[in-house]
Amino acid sequence: MVAPRANWKGFIKFGEVSCPVALYTAASSSERIAFNTLNRKTGNRVKREFVDSETGDPVERDDQVKGYEIENGQYIVLEPDEVAAAVPESDKTLKIDAFIPCHEIDDVYFDKPYYLAPDRMGKDAFVLLRDGMKTAKVAAIARTVLFRRMRTVLIRAHGKGLIASTLNFDYEVRSSEKAFEELPDLKIEGEMLDLAEHIIGKKKGSFDASTFDDRYEAAVAELVKAKIEGRSLPKKKAPVASKPSDLLQALRESAGVGAKAEPKRTAANANKGTGRQKVAKPASAAKSKAAATPSRRAG
Repeated sequence: MVAPRANWKGFIKFGEVSCPVALYTAASSSERIAFNTLNRKTGNRVKREFVDSETGDPVERDDQVKGYEIENGQYIVLEPDEVAAAVPESDKTLKIDAFIPCHEIDDVYFDKPYYLAPDRMGKDAFVLLRDGMKTAKVAAIARTVLFRRMRTVLIRAHGKGLIASTLNFDYEVRSSEKAFEELPDLKIEGEMLDLAEHIIGKKKGSFDASTFDDRYEAAVAELVKAKIEGRSLPKKKAPVASKPSDLLQALRESAGVGAKAEPKRTAANANKGTGRQKVAKPASAAKSKAAATPSRRAG
């Protein structure tokens, strides 16, 4: 097996202790199915070409330059050497700024994961850092220049080594308020909440990434196979969202409870009657009604 190629090599430093390390890609999309863009008429591949938006003429690579728009249609041209000079100089060192409790990490800031391993010498210092973080149950915040940009990196103990996740900057993470602003303030209680908790309890499990399949990749592979064999795939029905009026029945069916079955009442909702209680009738009234009712005999 070919050894993985390091994406970056440098040092990790905590206090006055440092050791050489290497970053390796932890997640890759290179194994995904890839498509080519074709000319429908000829079946030939097409190539991308940059053209002038006004003249329509092709622009050669040497004539392409970066530009920043300051007004509508007005740009400042940035030459390649100017952009290169503006990039922060890298000292190839992941300098740890702080150690933070693992439970304080909001994973919405996670960007890309990389395996962080010792590079040749310095394995003792590396293991010291790894085991120290495991014992203290903390992660490390470090900064360095990676891939031409200053990056904040979260470092955690992971198996025999460390995993370094680049973090999104605060301005890159959108506020959740906009995403949930149209969600009304609803309070679900009683039978529906009991049934939901019952269904969740039945579905409890443990995380195992090997059990999750990429259904898109499998579906595309099956589509390609079907096209080669000259057959078509059956169309799938789109799922229908449950209506609020059908939600209780859907929960009952999911939990295996009959439509007319009475849910098990708990202390929380034992006194929450859905209708008026029946009033006991006096014994004398019951006898008079029985006397007025004619009896039937089997003829």
